[in-house]
Order: sequence, then C-alpha cells, then structure tokens
Amino acid sequence: MRAFTIESEKSDFQYLRLANEIESKILGGEYAAGDRLPSLRKLHKQLNLSISTVYQAYIELEKRGFTEARIKSGFYVKPLLRNVLPSPKFEKQKDAIPKKVSINPVASAIVEAMSDPKILQLGAAAPAPELLPLKQLARTVKSVSLKNLESIMATYEHPAGNIELRRQIAKRTLGFSEKIAPDEILTTNGCIEAVNLCLRAVAKSGDTIAVESPTYHGFLQLIEDLGMYALELPTDVTTGIDLNYLEEALNRNTVKACLFNPNFHNPLGYNMPEENKEKLAALLNRKEIPVIEDDLCGDLYFGEKRPATLKSFDKKGLILYCSSFSKTLAPGLRIGWALPGKYLTAVKRLKLNTSVASSRLNQCVIAEFLKSGAHDRHLRKMRNALKNQMSNMSLAIARHFPQGTKITSPNGGLLLWLQLDETVDSLKLYQEARKHSISILPGIVCSTSDKYKNCIRVSCGYPWNERLEKGIVTLGRIVAECRGIYA
Repeated sequence: MRAFTIESEKSDFQYLRLANEIESKILGGEYAAGDRLPSLRKLHKQLNLSISTVYQAYIELEKRGFTEARIKSGFYVKPLLRNVLPSPKFEKQKDAIPKKVSINPVASAIVEAMSDPKILQLGAAAPAPELLPLKQLARTVKSVSLKNLESIMATYEHPAGNIELRRQIAKRTLGFSEKIAPDEILTTNGCIEAVNLCLRAVAKSGDTIAVESPTYHGFLQLIEDLGMYALELPTDVTTGIDLNYLEEALNRNTVKACLFNPNFHNPLGYNMPEENKEKLAALLNRKEIPVIEDDLCGDLYFGEKRPATLKSFDKKGLILYCSSFSKTLAPGLRIGWALPGKYLTAVKRLKLNTSVASSRLNQCVIAEFLKSGAHDRHLRKMRNALKNQMSNMSLAIARHFPQGTKITSPNGGLLLWLQLDETVDSLKLYQEARKHSISILPGIVCSTSDKYKNCIRVSCGYPWNERLEKGIVTLGRIVAECRGIYA
C-alpha cells in the first residue's frame, strides 16, 4: 500500500512538472497559438514517461486554459486573450465640451506611412493578404465572359449599387437587423464613404457630433474637414460608452448626431454588451438623435455568434448603419455599404453628387463570391487565424515590453490598445520606431486632447512569424528607452 502511494505521488509530480514546463514554453513563445503539441507517443518516447502521465499533463493544461483537444488530431495551443496583462484604465473626465478637431496633418502623415511595404506594419488596421480569399476572387473575375465584361466596364452602375450585391447583403442582415430589403441598402466606396455620406446627411458645419473617447482617427479627420465639433465621451475598454455620462452630456449640449463603433471598436477593440446597445439605441431614439453605426469588424468575432448591432434595436430609422468588405474580403476593391434608415433619400442624393456610383466590376465580383456560399467558410478560417494572431501578439508584448504595460483583451477584430508608462510620448515613440522601420499608431491621433499620448494601437492582422517577434522585441526596447529619456 505504501509503495503504491509513493508511486502515485511520483506520477503526480511528473505530470505537473511536464504541464508546468509546457506552460512555460507557451508563455515564452516556443509554442504559438494554434500550434499542435507533440503527440502522446512522441513525448512518451522522448521523455521516458508513461502515456498516462503525458495525457494527464495535457488535461491539466486544458484545465488551465492553455490547450484544447481536437478529435483524432491531438492537443493544440489555445489562444490566450484574457489576463495576459492588466487592462488600461482611464481617468473619468469631467464635463466634456465640444471641441474643434485639429489632427489632420499628423494623422495623414502617419496613415500615408502605413502603405510603405518596407515597414513592419504594426499600426495599420488591415488583414494580411494571405488571410483573404484573393485567388477565389480572381477566379470570379476570370469567369466573367468577355461580352459581359465589356458591358460592365462600359456603363455606370446604378447609384444605389449593384442590385444582386444588395440582395446578397440583405440576406446577410438576417439575425442582426430585421426586415431589410435590397432597396434600403446603398453601396459605397468603402466604409469611410458610407460614414461620410451619412454624417453629411444628418449634420452640417458647426454642429456637434458625439464620439467615443478614444475614437478612430479617421472619424476625427472627417469631423475636422466638415467643420464640425467633436464631443468626446468617456469609454470603458470592455463595455464601451458610459451611458449615464452620455445622457447627462446630451442634456447639457446640443448634439446633432452620434458616431459610434460598438462592435470590436477601433481602437479599443471592445464589444459593447447587448443590453447596453439596447439601452443606447432606446435613449437616442427617445431623444430623436441620429446615430451613425460603424460595424466594419462585426463579422470578425471570436465567440459562438455574431454580436448584435445597434441597428437591430432601432425603432425609428434613426440609426444609419455602415459596413464594408474591406476587412474581410479585399481592401483594394473598396466596396462598403450603408443602411441609412429614414435618411436613405438624402444619402442617395449625396452619393450621386459625390461619386455617382461605386465600381460596377468590383460589386459584381463580390456579389458572385457571396452567392457561391464561400464567404462564410472563409470567415470561419479568418476568425480563427485572427484569434491566434491576437493571442501571439499579446503574449509577445507581455514578454518584451516594460513592466507596467497595460493591454486590452478584445474578443474579436484585429486591434490591441496599449497603455504605456505615463512618461512615454507615443508620438515620439512613433518617430523612434520609424527609424527602425516599424510603424505604430500613436494614441494622440485618436482624440482632440493629449489624453492618450502614452497609448498606442497595434494591429494583429498578420500571421505570427520571426519578423513580427523581432519587431516586438525592438519596439519593447524603444518603449523602455523612451521611458528612460522622458521620465
């Protein structure tokens, strides 16, 4: 009996020691998210441990959340997206006031640098080409007969957009927005044109637009160009806008419209809880304030189902929904779309007077791809890849950035938001990183103030590789140096 107890204790020690060693290798980056771990038999022979001991170690790792078993395939490293580092915390701002926006010169220079292929793109919110179904889209183009191709290229598309594409989009709104017909949809040149048209349809120069804080720099640039004011609202990195603060701000200020990104927010990455979305839509419906909803990354969720949209809670047609295929299919095709609700006529007129119509060929290509049924299969693969990439990026930042770094934990999209030591100036960090051929997005361009000057946005759009690892090592060192210089 005593011998059995000793042997049992020895076995317990062995499987826990093996589990701890593999966990250390996962955290250290030797095994990346999505990697297949060595088989039971391989470790049995390599380590001279029983298959039962190796199996117990893998089950222990599964309980800790580091691995997952796949039937007839083995054990794989599970993406780690929670508690990698502490979450960023923002000080609650006092009464917000509308402000003129002035970020265009800085933001434009930073965004233009993101197109340089020689630079490691950690700032651009774009998926890697290898994640996109480019070959399938190319085959779709080749399948168009010469006669049809000539007809497509020789004529303008309808200003509202290709009817077959609008039918396919209408089908895809099932489950997140009810009773949408093709004639309620307007196709655009990317999501940013959809937002632009919708914003111009509901507001004019001098009006105040409520936005999240921080917000996507492109929204601030648009507000600046249109001569509007931005009213920044305090935003939590996991739940989104503070609804009580929003209501108080609406009572204090004359807000003409809101511009929000509740699903996998750019730059924070959060997904607003469904009950908050319902309350937000009800509040703004009650106050008769239109909302432009950017849902660009809504399809890139990591959970079991697509998150609800604000539009699904709209009772009065006051939510102008905008999205695009740029993050999921092909950025270069520049095809977006809008559901402008009661403002459809105004948005159509603005579209006609701005660009007449979007590319007919590009719309036909996407329509055929959607009809084929390949889109959903592609999205499943893409979501899994992005989940792994975000995990690998988060863990690398935890390994190589200075202590005290804080990071968000999104459950979708492709962006991470980092809060660095308060002595770090993200604009100077951006400039230093550029000298090492690394591009990031400094937080200062995501606000009308310098509130986020010690924050940066990092993209997880590219598969994890040695170049990315080296880039994070270098960037972490630069952060440490900047902290020393500016402390």
